[in-house]
Amino acid sequence: MSLPLEGLKVLDLSRLLPGPYATLVLADLGATVDKVEEPQGGDYTRHMPPLKGEVSALFLALNRNKRSVTLDLKSPEGVAALKRLASRYDVLVESFRPGVMDKLGVGFEALAKENPRLIYCSISGYGATGPDRLKAGHDLNYIARSGVLAYGGAAGGPPAMPGVQMADIGGGSLFALVGILAALHERQRTGKGRFVDISMTEGSLAFLHMHLGARLMMGAESGPLQRGAEPLNGGYACYGLYRTQDDRWLAVGSLEPKFFGGLCEVLERPDLMPGGYDTGAEGRTTRRELEALFATKPLAHWVELFRRHDLCIEPVNEGDEVLNDPQLVARGLFVKAGDVMHLKTPLHFGPMPTRDSPALGEHTDEVLREAGFGDDERQALVQRR
Repeated sequence: MSLPLEGLKVLDLSRLLPGPYATLVLADLGATVDKVEEPQGGDYTRHMPPLKGEVSALFLALNRNKRSVTLDLKSPEGVAALKRLASRYDVLVESFRPGVMDKLGVGFEALAKENPRLIYCSISGYGATGPDRLKAGHDLNYIARSGVLAYGGAAGGPPAMPGVQMADIGGGSLFALVGILAALHERQRTGKGRFVDISMTEGSLAFLHMHLGARLMMGAESGPLQRGAEPLNGGYACYGLYRTQDDRWLAVGSLEPKFFGGLCEVLERPDLMPGGYDTGAEGRTTRRELEALFATKPLAHWVELFRRHDLCIEPVNEGDEVLNDPQLVARGLFVKAGDVMHLKTPLHFGPMPTRDSPALGEHTDEVLREAGFGDDERQALVQRR
């Protein structure tokens, strides 16, 4: 069964999480993804704990279905080899700070001369332009700058530390994929590639689009967004997290009146209905009443009770519980290949390929041979590893 991106050729010069996850999605959808790494060490995630044998499990999870090529881009030979390779590929993804690839002689302008159809995607913290384009940063910095970090947490308390890398995946990987696929569609019409400039800070800002967009629309009629006080970040009692007797948690998303009304009916507390949508004193009183109610029984009790009522209430899965979630299992999100389980990328286009993540430089000779490099040229480049 063919996959939708079969025939697409991608050069992946990225490291860590944002770029490698984007190219993982492309590889899972059938694209040929060749990962270009420095000969000494390669992608930093190769060496990060936890280790499975001698290789990081993080690297293995992010780099299945790819090939690894080692090139020394600080050498003239490595630069020349990359230019030749790029002339045969559809997409290049990199995550260096802006300007690094230009200094090496393999930036967009240089590679576009070799291949005018090349789609060149650059993922960086703050984007390719602007006063902070060269600043170092990580996920936590980007969501801090975008205002996303300040939006989570209890009113009057500190920002809540996210458990996942929102800027890397949501702001970087996913917007890179959107940009790449849009540019591929454009290329069908124009025959030309383009530079895709992805800022993880700007991508993070998209998580606030509904709320901050409404704030901008309201102008002087409203005030700045507040932590823990807006309807969907803690202000509404009908939409929040509640601790159970056994120190577990329920996620109550009973936002529409029909759902919150149903919840109040099940709890035999119709008097709580009006306060579910109040962000002031009445809403805080309603939240305290719900907290007290949910704290009287263990999680299993509430799960069983609400199983009979479709009211947007779910248990908060902890640890490995997610691996046994019947809906996720039924949807095939956990794929076994040999003795290893893989987390599937969430796009369903048929069976997912599951080739092992490559050893550093494992496919250098193969990829160079496919690109037309002669025996002596390949040998010289392989010896530089």
